[in-house]
Amino acid sequence: MRIAVIGSGYVGLVAGTCFAESGNAVICVDVDEKKIDDLHKGIIPIYEPGLEEMVKHNVKEERLTFTTDADNAVKASEIVFIAVGTPPDEDGSADLKHVLSAARSVGKAANGPKIIVDKSTVPVGTAAKVKEAAEGESKFQMSVVSNPEFLKEGAAIDDFMKPDRVVIGSDDEHAADVMTRLYEPFVHDNINKIIHMDVKSAELTKYAANAMLATRISFMNEIANICERVGADVTKVRTGIGTDSRIGIPFLYAGCGYGGSCFPKDVQAIIRTAEENGYDFEILQSVESVNQKQKFVISDKVRAHFGSDLTGRTFAVWGLSFKPRTDDMREAPAIYIINALLEAGAKVKATDPEAIEQARLKFGDKIEYCEHPYDTIENADALLLLTEWSEFRNPDFDLIKSKLKQPVIFDGRNIYPKNELARQGFTYYPIGSNPIVTSRSPVPAR
Repeated sequence: MRIAVIGSGYVGLVAGTCFAESGNAVICVDVDEKKIDDLHKGIIPIYEPGLEEMVKHNVKEERLTFTTDADNAVKASEIVFIAVGTPPDEDGSADLKHVLSAARSVGKAANGPKIIVDKSTVPVGTAAKVKEAAEGESKFQMSVVSNPEFLKEGAAIDDFMKPDRVVIGSDDEHAADVMTRLYEPFVHDNINKIIHMDVKSAELTKYAANAMLATRISFMNEIANICERVGADVTKVRTGIGTDSRIGIPFLYAGCGYGGSCFPKDVQAIIRTAEENGYDFEILQSVESVNQKQKFVISDKVRAHFGSDLTGRTFAVWGLSFKPRTDDMREAPAIYIINALLEAGAKVKATDPEAIEQARLKFGDKIEYCEHPYDTIENADALLLLTEWSEFRNPDFDLIKSKLKQPVIFDGRNIYPKNELARQGFTYYPIGSNPIVTSRSPVPAR
């Protein structure tokens, strides 16, 4: 099939590349000339495992091209995906100006009927607005499909190529059939993974899925905070409830809060959609509130240990991205924790396998950046683990102990062996269980 993808950001580039991988002719469009120039040179604007190799392969095979010329891309295609940003407005609602602008550009350029696919995460009712915007600029009929993405950053290629499900929302039988044929190569093992529904239900499905996952995270963080107060261990509680087949293990990890481009934005957007329709979504309001508070749990623990004034203290931070296997720092807990430390007078030395350049955009020269994790801990007062990258999971604790001023670790992801750290004399602060505070790690005078 001949496909245009308007928007070559995270979703658009992954989707376009994967469609090309299955044999389609794909044109990725973006208004950012530098991004398109870089893509022509093989420079990928985002970090996503496996994406660079797949892009280069499909460019070489001439199935994947990049352009700033939306008109010609639309004319050359039968299906046009809209995968532009939908940033939150001040009130939390999704800003649709880029989506509707893309829809109008499709209408203006159309040389025949087109299938327009909303791939961006958009609120209920957007498809009708997209259809109106496109047909208002065209003499041709437009079919608008809602096809929400369910990609996890760090595993997006696998998620797209081997999806749990594909949701297709359409009120047009022909468009639904075309979309089914497009996705069949990805679900050849089980065609029932393609789920057809009406457009509005599809639009709400993406928000509902992310809101449910965010709810599970905030719920476990609330349980973790109770565990600390009663002397229980949240990792054991997680096992106890997660092995219940009605509940399951995924997204029940306690930690220092969720971030990223989806959960915070989508929770706010569905709350706003509810308000616009006269409904008070109390659960999600609490989910959001709990998450914002949770992002300060680690910095609160630091101040409880060292005192409220951190002037003269230096802290090593391992992990800046909101999750492993991505350089995305949008709403990352590290931003809030580091800012809290800086405001209390501390110095911060930080490292991350992929997100250092993004961190420079956030913090500038306010913190020190280190390529090697062990460089951050040299003469630091404590180590803060904020992102559970694989390379941080089994460090040399003897080396850490020798480099730190005192053996203190704040673990925002509960990845370190509590008993082993106790044996080695560390003071260890996890999330959701009693800390280890040893007599061998006093807080020294500054």
